[in-house]
Amino acid sequence: MKSEGRGKKSEGREKKEEVEIFTLFPSFHLSLSSSPSNTLVIAGVDEVGRGALFGPVVAAACILPDEALGELASCGVRDSKQLSSAARSRLAVKIRAVAVDCQIGAASVREIDRLNILQASLLAMKRAILKLKVTPDLCLVDGNQRIPNLAIEQETMIKGDARSIQIAAASIVAKVWRDELIVRLAVKYPEYDLTNNKGYGTAKHKLALERCGVSVFHRQSFSPCQK
Repeated sequence: MKSEGRGKKSEGREKKEEVEIFTLFPSFHLSLSSSPSNTLVIAGVDEVGRGALFGPVVAAACILPDEALGELASCGVRDSKQLSSAARSRLAVKIRAVAVDCQIGAASVREIDRLNILQASLLAMKRAILKLKVTPDLCLVDGNQRIPNLAIEQETMIKGDARSIQIAAASIVAKVWRDELIVRLAVKYPEYDLTNNKGYGTAKHKLALERCGVSVFHRQSFSPCQK
């Protein structure tokens, strides 16, 4: 009976977390432009937040028209980690404006703790792909891990965000979406310095964990969050 009670409590906490995430910052919805029927529809897929201590892991799947690839490259679209916050925000707006389709997927903190961070990251990427209104012929997936049980052809690409405009675009969109979510959550959890660290394990963040303990959005399977 006690185990069943804990299970219901955990389920309720997870549901509350999911509602809070998508109420604070719902996924955007894009109007779709037409895609020529004789071209291969490619989606770039990437995730962000794997190493964070706080918050969900977030992925984006992005389909870009061929004619926009050169323009996006010349505008500076590349690995999101190489860009400033201001540049990422500017480019995310540009990417969403020209994309055929672009969607966000996330895996919650409870899913991360239950599945492990790798499997949760793959789940977030799969969710982003399945939200696409245009079904891609091929998904270019950043990294070396294939997405399980995906009924769409996929190709893994190590350092894909440096090699593929589609993956780089997805990395930018996912990073901006997650950062904005964390900044909004920072209002409710000011003690963790989330506005500055975006949920990653800085010294100030770890000190706050020692002093205040964990919040519902902390990944308790990660050692700094364990009591």
